[in-house]
Amino acid sequence: MRIFVTGTRGIPDIPGGVEKHCQELYPLISAMGHSVTVATRTPYIKEKAASWQGIQLAHLYAPHKKSLEAIGHTFLAVLEAKKEKADLIHIHAVGPGLMAPFARLLGLKVVVTNHGPDYDRQKWGVLAKTMLQLGEYLSGKFANQIIVISSVIAEIIRKRCGRDSNLIYNGVPLPDRSESTSYLDRTAIKPKNYILAVARFVPEKGLHDLIEAFADLKRNYQLVIAGDADHQTTYSRELKQLAAVDKRIILTGYITGEDLNQVFTHARLFCLPSYHEGLPIALLEAMSYGLPVLVSDIPANREVDLPAERFFKCGDVKDLHEKLERLIDLELSDKEQQLLRTEIIEKYNWQKIAEQTVAVYQKALL
Repeated sequence: MRIFVTGTRGIPDIPGGVEKHCQELYPLISAMGHSVTVATRTPYIKEKAASWQGIQLAHLYAPHKKSLEAIGHTFLAVLEAKKEKADLIHIHAVGPGLMAPFARLLGLKVVVTNHGPDYDRQKWGVLAKTMLQLGEYLSGKFANQIIVISSVIAEIIRKRCGRDSNLIYNGVPLPDRSESTSYLDRTAIKPKNYILAVARFVPEKGLHDLIEAFADLKRNYQLVIAGDADHQTTYSRELKQLAAVDKRIILTGYITGEDLNQVFTHARLFCLPSYHEGLPIALLEAMSYGLPVLVSDIPANREVDLPAERFFKCGDVKDLHEKLERLIDLELSDKEQQLLRTEIIEKYNWQKIAEQTVAVYQKALL
């Protein structure tokens, strides 16, 4: 099968949930004997390699402006897929999904993965939200097959587009936990003495709530936030200013590889205060490390099988603060850590996800 992939900024090691999804998924599909080409967006690519781990990379222009980037790049990607005579094009996310009818018009078979209702993100204005909703509708109507990453999204597609979809969860690899603290030492992070958040600096991630709740924490703990903004905004600048007031808060910027491994390995508690998620890969990553977690009670987070005490009321800073106070000293037993890791193996296994995805491709080609 010749598979062309778009809707991602690119791979490897480019921040973002869809990017991590593609980075894990497509080497496995390539290893199953299929030809995979991933379209990358040139503003994010420092070294334009021709391939990576058996995947061909097509470096295509994208306007580096959030309102035009996805749609402009996907238009070019559809043309490239047709030029390369792909058997099908796999479009990720509802914004790029606007191009599903165009791809069908060119005679391509189309699979769309809906990673969540992006129009709920607070960064979008009225026009952008409308276009994203249209993308969800058009991709739901015109795609040969639809993949969703949670049952919440499956219900949205059923109601809005009047059709069933294929539920395939996000995945996460089981990590080898790091024994080193070299990165932590360089950045003055104290092992097992910090709350960890991993997220982009956008309003819907709720990091402002976490910083506010942490400010009143009457313990000598640190707050480590790994991430940054794709495009600097008023919100991201204000968030950094807010963090700078408290010397216990450490902003690492975007980190990957061994640095990120160390930050996850040695955290005391992971917190995800999001207002919006599809299915949060960062939460699955924290679980794969056996970390105790505290997350907002939005539907996407609720879909992950966690005890009730691991949720706080979304947007409620007082509840978040009280739960931080209560959970920060409660370490998980070895048995509880193993249960979290076992859930990752059984439910969020990338090899299983790759096999399920190829089965959807085969349905789309019928």
